[in-house]
Amino acid sequence: MIKLYGRKVFVKDDNVDKALRQFKKKIQDIGLLQELQARESYTKPTVQKKLAKSQAKRRWKKYLRDQQLPKKYF
Repeated sequence: MIKLYGRKVFVKDDNVDKALRQFKKKIQDIGLLQELQARESYTKPTVQKKLAKSQAKRRWKKYLRDQQLPKKYF
């Protein structure tokens, strides 16, 4: 059994692999890796705007794709 407190993961019954998966998931959920990557290098404001716009386009295309009716196979 694994107990999670904050950013800590306790290993029970020598199940390190499961604890490591839980830790990676927890770090990804709180967005720590993205924050560290953003702090490592400076991105110009114009580049940030471009990235945000392209991500918004990608989300919108995904939304439209999910709203389409499935293809009929006759």
